[in-house]
Parts: sequence; structure tokens; C-alpha cells
Amino acid sequence: MKELRWDKILSVGVDEIDDDHRRLLDLFNILNHSVQEGAEPEYLEAVLEELINCTVWHFSHEERLMLKYGYERHQDHKMEHQELIDSVKELQHKILQSDNVVTDQDLEFLERWLTEHILSTDMKLSTDMKLGNYLIQVM
Repeated sequence: MKELRWDKILSVGVDEIDDDHRRLLDLFNILNHSVQEGAEPEYLEAVLEELINCTVWHFSHEERLMLKYGYERHQDHKMEHQELIDSVKELQHKILQSDNVVTDQDLEFLERWLTEHILSTDMKLSTDMKLGNYLIQVM
């Protein structure tokens, strides 16, 4: 499994959000490397839990910014966040039921789960908010 590296293509142009995204990629890479190195199942469980918790916090952070700047598509974006959390919690449940075995397919899911949201929904958020001059103060 490849390592996810931060690149300008992943930048939404808002430092607060980009910093969160970097941390999420770092946690994904820790999990990925730990799986490849055969880390103890309890450690894998802890890293996955941290990734999920940081994601929940990040989504809350984004939603706060959307509210602060009156982002019109806030509810749609928030619903997508909830769907993403639900899907990763389903994966976490599956992993816990299989004695914390994280497969390559699980890692591929998590990679898509992270990057597709950034590259699609968050980029749209960034573009919309910049065009609407919502985030001028935080950039």
C-alpha cells in the first residue's frame, strides 16, 4: 500500500482545514505502516480509533467554520460528513469483529474515504466559500 503524501493538489487553500487534513493523512500512514509491519491488533485498533476521533473533530471544525461564515450548503456538507462517519464506523465494527485484522481492502477503503472527500466536497466548499468571500478572514 502506498503512503499518502501531502501535495498542493490536496490543499483547499484554508490553513486551518489543510492542517487538519495533513494530520488525517499522517494517521492514515501510521495505520498503513503498522498493518504492513504486523503491529499488534490492539495497537491497530487504537490507531483506527484515533483516526476516527480526529476525523469527527475535523468535521466539527469544518462545520463550525461553515456556520461562522454562513455557508449556504452547510446542511448538505454536514450530511455527507455523517455518511462518512457512519461508513468508517461500519468498517471499524467489521475490523473489531475480525479480531482487529485490517486488510489491504480496508486500507484502500480508508484511502478513498479520506482523499475523495478532500478532492471533491472540500474543494467545492473551498471554491464556494472563496467565491462568496466567506473565508477571506481565515485565509
